[in-house]
Amino acid sequence: MAWFDREFIAVPEARKNQLVYKWPDVNIRRYSRAVVNADEMALFVKTGRVVATMGPGRHRVDADELPVLGALVDSVTGGNFYRAELYFVSTREFPGVKFGGRLADIVDPASEQVVTLRAFGEFALSVREPEQLITALAGTTDLTDPAAVRNWCSELLLKSMKVTITQGISGGEWPVLGLPAHLHVIESAVLRQTNTTLYEYGLRIPRMGNFDITLAPEDADRLKRLAKDKTYIRLTGDFQRYAAGELALDAGHGLANGTGGGGGFLGAALGLNAIQQHTAAPPVPTQPAATPTCPSCRTANPEGGRFCSHCGENLESHEPQHCTACGHQLAALAKFCSACGIATGR
Repeated sequence: MAWFDREFIAVPEARKNQLVYKWPDVNIRRYSRAVVNADEMALFVKTGRVVATMGPGRHRVDADELPVLGALVDSVTGGNFYRAELYFVSTREFPGVKFGGRLADIVDPASEQVVTLRAFGEFALSVREPEQLITALAGTTDLTDPAAVRNWCSELLLKSMKVTITQGISGGEWPVLGLPAHLHVIESAVLRQTNTTLYEYGLRIPRMGNFDITLAPEDADRLKRLAKDKTYIRLTGDFQRYAAGELALDAGHGLANGTGGGGGFLGAALGLNAIQQHTAAPPVPTQPAATPTCPSCRTANPEGGRFCSHCGENLESHEPQHCTACGHQLAALAKFCSACGIATGR
């Protein structure tokens, strides 16, 4: 029987970029010629089980060449057709698969602030075991949809990255600020966890590329401001001095822009401190210590002295004198009372 009278089965040119291609007809004519490219593997599946495989090359679909096809003969057609699903699985690497989205809300151990992490990038996908891929995903994912498997792997990668990043940051292994510096280590950890899950599906992600983990813009600004505040306070050694300088700069920017300076956290802290200072009890004034005066020569002596430093008179032997009229204490050698003006008789 001439070859050109028979059907040729192959992946159409427009579908060669697919990871999996399913031949649309489950009735495969006997003696059809299947063309399997160098980077493909063809699999006959019946009742969810792979019954035959064809490697790269040109194959005649016949039980004489593939004896296992004898179980697929459709007796209703007189043995002219085999009844089975035929899948073409690409064994080459598919780069540039996109992924991205929100990872998680996590507490930054350094600043104790809750921040939101996002990840975006791409990865390469390849088939590790074609038979395992078909049997594991045939009932889970629509293999006829070119994007179904890729989207499923993207979601799985993002989930693995979420777990890995959360554990690494919470354990103090990686900082939130400066996380891109650890992308190489993060990539290895994420691929290890992702490929452990993909192993049972016959898939693997050999590498990632052009991916990044970022903070929400408002979270990034907030952490940078806190880091700057902590550094300057440590350098100045005084929160009040640093805060006053920040308020002065803020006020200057506000005047330049025609708006008032918003103090924010620092303004609130300084305002509270000012209230506390104004409401505090005023300090009690201290009276200057009295200096003893010698009653003989009227020389002022240092506090606590027992003898006059000028004439040697005993300062402790002279008790204070009082006015006989009003009882006011008289100054040493005073001739008149400073309170009532009566002569002291000295």
